[in-house]
Amino acid sequence: MHTKHDWITTPITPGLLRGALDLERTEHGLLPHRLPARARAQCTDGQLAMTEAQPSGVRLVFRTRATAVELDTLPTKRVYVGAPPRPDGVYDLLVDGHLAGQAGVAGGNTLLIDMATGAAENRPGPAGTLRFTGLPDRVKDVEIWLPHNEATQLVALRTDAPVEPTPDRGRKVWLHHGSSISHGSDAASPTTTWPALAASRGGAELINLGFGGGALLDPFTARALRDTPADLISIKIGINLVNLDLMRLRAFTPAVHGFLDTIREGHPTAPLLVVSPILCPIHEDTPGPGAFDFSALSAGKLRFRATGDPAERTAGKLTLNVVREELARIVRQRAADDRNLHCLDGRDLYGEADFAELPLPDQLHPDAAAHRRIGERFAALAFGAGGPFGADRARTPAPGPAADRS
Repeated sequence: MHTKHDWITTPITPGLLRGALDLERTEHGLLPHRLPARARAQCTDGQLAMTEAQPSGVRLVFRTRATAVELDTLPTKRVYVGAPPRPDGVYDLLVDGHLAGQAGVAGGNTLLIDMATGAAENRPGPAGTLRFTGLPDRVKDVEIWLPHNEATQLVALRTDAPVEPTPDRGRKVWLHHGSSISHGSDAASPTTTWPALAASRGGAELINLGFGGGALLDPFTARALRDTPADLISIKIGINLVNLDLMRLRAFTPAVHGFLDTIREGHPTAPLLVVSPILCPIHEDTPGPGAFDFSALSAGKLRFRATGDPAERTAGKLTLNVVREELARIVRQRAADDRNLHCLDGRDLYGEADFAELPLPDQLHPDAAAHRRIGERFAALAFGAGGPFGADRARTPAPGPAADRS
């Protein structure tokens, strides 16, 4: 065990972080954000403000021969009134790409949320220390994946040997946007969310812009996708638009076109995959809004239900089947002039047979086993031979707007 004077403190800089679009300096350290400051300034939604600051896919990456690593962090843990306690966020340690350890950080701030009233209360708490020891005594690439569902301020990084940035491995950058399912929902750990699993299998560097409750075709999100350098892009759209009852079909169609137009301004030739919703029986043919099932909550369970009337589809209300059909139509229309635009039916990732075997525990989100299945299938369908991200199909994008102005 190394003594205190053996530690080397390394400043946490953008060169050691991947997966974040912005770093905010706080009184405690650095808070990674997955939306840039300009986008955050245009959003008044507390839900999105909370989820974009949860660092799904964000990781510290460095090269070192250190055998011990410490990371001081200040997490923000969520507590839902009346619901079972949530486990502490998990940090995954990868050494040369292989899982070498998992741990959590005690303490931290608490965000107390009352789902019945919508009220939220912040309670401050102390920072904690993540510690990994017994690492192999050789030069190696180390990754510390931050908890996908727990906002994390980075306070200090210590090692018992010097740290340097990991050289570029030449991997394609995959930029993905989606809902809570893409964010990680009930995945077991940050490297086992379905996008992280798919990226690992596909040999891609992931930037995950999956936001719980926040895949709403927001223009500021489209601009963030437009302005982020990437080789491969996917957007998974539908479930939030339905369960928030946000718009009707009349608004949905031009909003999708506008979202895609904006992305194409920055990435005119990159492979762009539009993914429709996975199976979710409560919303297949029943519109939103979705709601918490408070009868289940009183029994200590979290569960959702659909409250819309299926007859309202004729008035333009969205259901998952309506969304899938329209997304497929839009992509077919646009693909006539955009050969790098593709569509994937989300039920090919998780469908009726999967629901029978691995049901959605809360009627909305997949569990850890389903995340693994979705990730494996996405990797095969998107990154595999003949897939839109496959080596035989993927093309290097043209320079984005920033490069054009240089």
